[in-house]
Amino acid sequence: MTAHSIQGRTVTTPVEVRRARQWATQFVVPAARAQAAIEHTGLQVARPFPGRAIVTLVVVDYEDTDLDAYHEVGVGFLVRPHDAPPAEGEGALVREFWSGSMGAYIHQLPVDQAFTLDAGVSIWGFPKFLAGISLRQVGRYTVCELAHEGEHVFTLGVADRGWFPLPSRTPPSYSFHEGVLRKTEWQQAGARTTARLGGAELTLGSHPIAKELEALGLPKRALMTVATPAMQATFGDAEVVSPTG
Repeated sequence: MTAHSIQGRTVTTPVEVRRARQWATQFVVPAARAQAAIEHTGLQVARPFPGRAIVTLVVVDYEDTDLDAYHEVGVGFLVRPHDAPPAEGEGALVREFWSGSMGAYIHQLPVDQAFTLDAGVSIWGFPKFLAGISLRQVGRYTVCELAHEGEHVFTLGVADRGWFPLPSRTPPSYSFHEGVLRKTEWQQAGARTTARLGGAELTLGSHPIAKELEALGLPKRALMTVATPAMQATFGDAEVVSPTG
């Protein structure tokens, strides 16, 4: 266990999430555009199909955690492991992806509470910032409204249930803060995860994050939406790594 002092409180790792609801939706985007968005990190986007990458939008309602209750929205990319050997051609990259060898680079991570913001930046180097996040139920969909400094970022509606069960997978999370690349291992438990094709509707605003998503080709039909209505998880300490291992 490692102790961290956050706003006069002591937080020990691994940090526990005892109860949360999570939704994630994936979009297939041009790999060259996705790579340009993360080039500064030294990481490489993973490629599920030739010339294509995956951008993921995640919404989490953290109900009971060591960092209190809060809402969080993530924009991330599936990436190759930081120490992966050079791939010989596009086909090798595709095979690597489907073998399950990948990580998740967290590109944007707005939250709506200050304590988790300070903890996230201090402990893991996560790119957290304060934003307005609201969730509402519309039929079988959860709708997330994200705003920052009074400007609409996006509205994302995600299906609450999928068509088929999906095994829990917890690829390592990468963050890049003040020139330092970090990797965080985490574990998920107590989850009933289901997935479906499509299952999301995205409307973009005028915020710079929305413009960045638009440059990737969004909004478009989602590849897949995943729902986890009862998630438990633990997050360990971050490890400083380099892009070349």
